[in-house]
Amino acid sequence: MAELKTQRNDADVSRFLAAVPDAQKRADAEALMAIMERVTGETAAMWGGSIVGFGSYRYHYESGRSGDWMATGFSPRKAALTIYIMQGFSPHEDLMKRLGRYKTGRSCLYIKRLSDVDLAVLEELIARSYRYIRENYPDAEKAETPVKAARKTRR
Repeated sequence: MAELKTQRNDADVSRFLAAVPDAQKRADAEALMAIMERVTGETAAMWGGSIVGFGSYRYHYESGRSGDWMATGFSPRKAALTIYIMQGFSPHEDLMKRLGRYKTGRSCLYIKRLSDVDLAVLEELIARSYRYIRENYPDAEKAETPVKAARKTRR
């Protein structure tokens, strides 16, 4: 079976974000990285050449295919910030109604700029999806819970 092209690697996340050409998108990406690190308690890592991911889990399909993927992440693409909500959006209809301006794909949330959304709602969406991955995929990398990570940050 072919291996996924997008895999975790040792590329420098800060260097990647610093190279984002649009100043507003770069600032939004840096803010989003801080949010995701705080919410997940994970350190950012590059996945492929353009995705910043947090944590990982092993998935298995009935077809026999399996692989590793990030628990959550984002990519500062030209058209929009793409945020990966691996659980999808149907379990989060309450949050989606309050989020603000966005578009979605299967597990991708597209936001033009962070100022278009309610950041508290976005944080809760990321936290719920991250918890779902941790609770439902036994091969997920273990990390501190977001609550413990937040407590450490406040000290």
